[in-house]
Amino acid sequence: MPDKAPIKFFSGQASMYLADKIARSYGMELGKSSVTQFSDGEFQPCYDESVRGSVVFIIQSTFPPTDNLFELLLMIDAAKRASAYKVVAVIPYLGFGRQDRKDKPRVSIGAKLVADLLSKAGVSRVMTMDLHADQIQGFFDVPVDHLYASSIFVPYIKELGIEDLVIAAPDMGGTKRANAYSRFLNSEMVICYKLRKKANFVDEITIIGDVAGKNVVIIDDMIDTAGTMLLAADLMMQMGAKSVRAAATHPVLSGQAIEKIEKSEIKEVVVTDTIPLRHKSDKIKVLTVADLFAKVIDKVYNYQSISPTFIV
Repeated sequence: MPDKAPIKFFSGQASMYLADKIARSYGMELGKSSVTQFSDGEFQPCYDESVRGSVVFIIQSTFPPTDNLFELLLMIDAAKRASAYKVVAVIPYLGFGRQDRKDKPRVSIGAKLVADLLSKAGVSRVMTMDLHADQIQGFFDVPVDHLYASSIFVPYIKELGIEDLVIAAPDMGGTKRANAYSRFLNSEMVICYKLRKKANFVDEITIIGDVAGKNVVIIDDMIDTAGTMLLAADLMMQMGAKSVRAAATHPVLSGQAIEKIEKSEIKEVVVTDTIPLRHKSDKIKVLTVADLFAKVIDKVYNYQSISPTFIV
């Protein structure tokens, strides 16, 4: 096998919008592939061009439904069976990342199962962004390139020129991420302490720190129902904050989340395009991760360090 195998980009159906931008930023076109749909719902991906001896990058976020994850697994398997030299799964949003431990008896560790499935399918490497928990990298038996949206968010927040800036962690688990942002932005930090009795529902929230007269930016890895973020924003405004914004990498935005954001006092929510928005909103600003992924893919393909691309 030659030292420099040819590179090819392919995409699952759910991330075609983003994969096309990544490929174009890299200076290439997406490879040709198709999916055969059976009447019972079964499907079969197929490469419509040769991948023999190639380094194949398959781009697919694994947000619901689980068909997106299974399509990625089938594409990895198909590439290996078609004699691809290496198969790299580019997963901007890794689903099931919230299941990173047993937080109560008799539950699965979904993130570990997904890692095992990807490895068993034959992936050579995984590239992803802002995992819900950093330790998920350890679930994989192949190299994991863990990118951070801070490379995009920090420059954007700086461009806004916000005075009296305060960075907020949405929960105790997010303090490390928020602290890194506050250091790079030379700002103060506050913490939201929340009491949650069941998933997707916050019973009580408390703000640790002073937000009076401040412009607050809440930093998180994802927004699902937006319940925590909006409760925190309302409380901060009651405590005398001048404004509240939020920056979250993955816009899961399930249920009525977008509608709730539009009706809330929050000034702006900045997200990335790892997951497509169901519909646009004047309050939601989408920044693309395409250029960042293209840059890191180029470094990985050319055996170069990706550390210089990190801010946080």
